[in-house]
Amino acid sequence: MMGSNFLALGYGLLAFVAIVLARIIVTGVTCPIRHVPGPWYTRFSHYVLKLYTLTGRRMYHVHSLHQRYGPVVRISPTEVAVADPEGFVAIHKIGAGFLKGPWYAATNFAPEPGIFAMVDPKKHAKRRKLFARAFTSASLRQNWGSVVRNKAERAVERIKADAINGTADVLKWWTLMATDVIAHLSFGESFDMLELGEKNEYIKALESVLVMVSIHNELPALYHLARLLPFKSIQNVLAAQDAVDSHASKAATNLRRNGPSANLFGNILAESEADEKSELTKDHIQAEAGNFIVAGSDTTSITLTYLVWAVLKRPDLQARLEEELAGVDDEFDDAALERLPLLNAVIDETLRLYGAAQGNLPRSVPPGGATLGGYFIPGGTIVETQAYTLHRNPDVYPDPLRFDETRFLNPDSVTRQQKQLFSPWGAGTRTCLGVHLARMELRLATAIFFRNCRGVRLADNMTDNMMEMQNFFLISPVGHHCDVTLR
Repeated sequence: MMGSNFLALGYGLLAFVAIVLARIIVTGVTCPIRHVPGPWYTRFSHYVLKLYTLTGRRMYHVHSLHQRYGPVVRISPTEVAVADPEGFVAIHKIGAGFLKGPWYAATNFAPEPGIFAMVDPKKHAKRRKLFARAFTSASLRQNWGSVVRNKAERAVERIKADAINGTADVLKWWTLMATDVIAHLSFGESFDMLELGEKNEYIKALESVLVMVSIHNELPALYHLARLLPFKSIQNVLAAQDAVDSHASKAATNLRRNGPSANLFGNILAESEADEKSELTKDHIQAEAGNFIVAGSDTTSITLTYLVWAVLKRPDLQARLEEELAGVDDEFDDAALERLPLLNAVIDETLRLYGAAQGNLPRSVPPGGATLGGYFIPGGTIVETQAYTLHRNPDVYPDPLRFDETRFLNPDSVTRQQKQLFSPWGAGTRTCLGVHLARMELRLATAIFFRNCRGVRLADNMTDNMMEMQNFFLISPVGHHCDVTLR
């Protein structure tokens, strides 16, 4: 009896393996993009790509495929990576019909999708129009300039105190600063993490949700299996979404109670309620507030960290930047900093090489298909571009791996193609809504840091290997810290 059971189990396993192999073979033989250059295995399976994604190496993997196979390369049976400049423009051109791919919808765990995850271009345009006025440079400077400056000053105070006594981790303090800023603007309340010196429970829960989203996107079967397992550590991660929703719900309630000037959503909500066709629900506000926290914290802190690292590796550049900033009036504001050529050139070159969103921007090819880089790509195929490769194109940016701030010192010398491919904030109509806020934070934090910490240097323990980028949608240093000292 037992033998027959084992025999049945064996036949079952063989049948399962046979079915899997048959599916793989059929996928490879019928692959609609098999004519596009790429490794042989990308015709049959997407699991190699998923492995690189889950290990934080996706952008390097795709970049290496471009170097081997060219500007248009097959990376899975249903995905094509495009680094061709004309192809990039065609994909992200306004009205081109390349909509955000299903990956974005899969990132949304909220009851309603936020502006980041919206696929429908009409709904996105309507929501973006509602938010646009609050995110202009003029509005941000008038309403929030002092808030951003105060938090940047406090962050630099904490960095300086640590650096005088030993070493300071700028990644830690920039992260707390950027999160306090966007929390204040989104929720109307500071998380006070700069004072606490650590992340609060909401941010820890949000980070757990991001891990959950990554697993759900790449290995959905594993995600659903994990939900069934009784392990406390797994259940805590899964419960993190409830904590995030609870805090966002509280913030949405406080928004209506505190009035229109309490945060960014105040006037947006007032405008929405004046127009019955565009009213924001509580679910909408929860989704957008959570999105803003994610988009406005790590992006800014990572860019600032790499900026400090890149400048401190070049003492000549550090001296010139400190000299330029020393000449600014003590009561400077963001408008004054925007006029400083070296400061802004350093920021742009940092964004080129180390902008936080260096990875893939997936789009779905319109139903009629499209020709990109000389290859016809069928409708429904996912095409992606990545800033990591575009910003390292030697035909567009000579000596692309060198940090060279002079590329951006003279705006008139920046070529048309360099402007087209410069995409640290995304591209087309889906360019980051908070670009002006991010630039304000980058300018103010950089200026205050190099004015108040003159002579700062990288700590002796820092190595280039520690600052190698890992890529989980956003980039971050593999060492998870960047230490500086004033001793």
